Amino acid sequence: MDYSILLICLLGCPVVAAAAMALLPAKATPRGLFEAIHVLSLAVVAVSGLWLVASVFAGSDLFALGGWFHLDGLGALFLGLIAVIAPATGLYSLPYVAHDVADGKLGPSQVKQYYVFFSLFVFSMILAVTSNNIIMMWVSVEATTLSTVFLVGVYRTKLALEAAWKYVIVCTAGVAFGLFGTLLVYANAADVMADAHQAVFWTSILPMAPALDHSLTMIAFVFAAIGFGTKAGLFPMHTWLPDAHSEAPSPVSALLSGVLLKCALLIVLRFYILAAANVGAGFPQLVMVILGVLSVGYAAFEVYRQRDIKRKLAYSSCENVGLIAVCFGIGGPLGIIAGLVHCIAHGLTKALMFCVAGNVMMKYHTRDLEKIKGILAVAPVTGVLFVAGCLALAGFPPFAMFVSEMAMILAGIAADALWLVALVLVALVVVIMALVTMITGSALGRAPEGMARKDVPALALVPECVLLALVVLLGVALPGPLFGSIERAGAIVMSYEDEYPASENLFEGALAALAGDEVEEEVSE
Repeated sequence: MDYSILLICLLGCPVVAAAAMALLPAKATPRGLFEAIHVLSLAVVAVSGLWLVASVFAGSDLFALGGWFHLDGLGALFLGLIAVIAPATGLYSLPYVAHDVADGKLGPSQVKQYYVFFSLFVFSMILAVTSNNIIMMWVSVEATTLSTVFLVGVYRTKLALEAAWKYVIVCTAGVAFGLFGTLLVYANAADVMADAHQAVFWTSILPMAPALDHSLTMIAFVFAAIGFGTKAGLFPMHTWLPDAHSEAPSPVSALLSGVLLKCALLIVLRFYILAAANVGAGFPQLVMVILGVLSVGYAAFEVYRQRDIKRKLAYSSCENVGLIAVCFGIGGPLGIIAGLVHCIAHGLTKALMFCVAGNVMMKYHTRDLEKIKGILAVAPVTGVLFVAGCLALAGFPPFAMFVSEMAMILAGIAADALWLVALVLVALVVVIMALVTMITGSALGRAPEGMARKDVPALALVPECVLLALVVLLGVALPGPLFGSIERAGAIVMSYEDEYPASENLFEGALAALAGDEVEEEVSE
């Protein structure tokens, strides 16, 4: 089978769906037709996306359209997140939008706007993880801004429109730094490559990375980390994130936090690999540690302080993106593996929690945690999902984030970065306190008087149950295919290190890093 055609179909289906819905008249078209096109498009994304991911991990890298599109083990890992979370949140959108229509929050034109731009949002994220052209990478990130700004402001309230404007202004200004870093890499590569036309392709630049100018490469990475880090929600460029996540519809918040932030981090990783191959891993790791520690330290206390459930979850996203940056900053096999596992674990967990928050809002008609009490009493299934999601987000076993956070701590110890581990642990304790308080205050408190014991529709519970099952599964044992895919993706990130070529078992390197001191002591004895 020609997988390049499947990749083109994967990219084209959401665009075709968006175009088809855009041509339909908003008032004369039944909502069910928009929903049918929406579901069909996401089904194609799920099937074709997972098929491509499986084919890449079972075989070799995929190229399409003359090298403009490239899917390697690293990109496939993030494409897998899109192929799982986008259909889950898209399915959850059906009862959520129906509830908002019944409440009078959305009219026919807003329903059309929601489904059209949801498809475009999915397309732009797929474009970001499959682009081989570094200019196209920047275009795709900018495209995610242009598509999601209409989703953030879909309610057209004063706060929603303010959040949408803040989102587009901050992200456009921030990602402009990413464009400058991209152009520096392109100009530098064009000077040293025999064919300057190949200087836009990441796979062509990477073999030439050692020949690039060291100073320009370092400057380019800083601009890329700041620019694309803005879209990832790293401090201090995170200011758009709490407003956009809290004002957007909950399924959109789930997709923003669960996938979009990780797509931006993937592009930062692409520049990280180039910088490490050029000047060594020390410099990009230092930049990632600084941004990560600032993000974790600031966001942890904001998570504790917030009383708006969606703003609390939004700051939690900033904190967890910081943890991922810290993992990559620690580096080494175990640090890289911890960062990649945390991308998957946090993506699934946060998509779960934003959807559960949507259920809570449908039931209580508020985001104020002071008014949300007794979820377990009035909405038992939602209450169980709420408690499980909070525990998963806090990093308790047997959930997936426990595995990634423990791996991060062990990576820091193996790297002798005990001060870094101590700072992260303090921040994690603060976050745990905030989430446990949310459980005791909202899930276990006394329900408001007169509120009926009735949960949200079943269709609003199925996606969360699936996501929770995946979070538990990954916390108990990584399935074999996922185990191998993380190893392959990590080997790509570590390919700049001579001792960790792409064909080597990266998990063995991680274990060796942990056991290094003991082995040395035994040998000396």
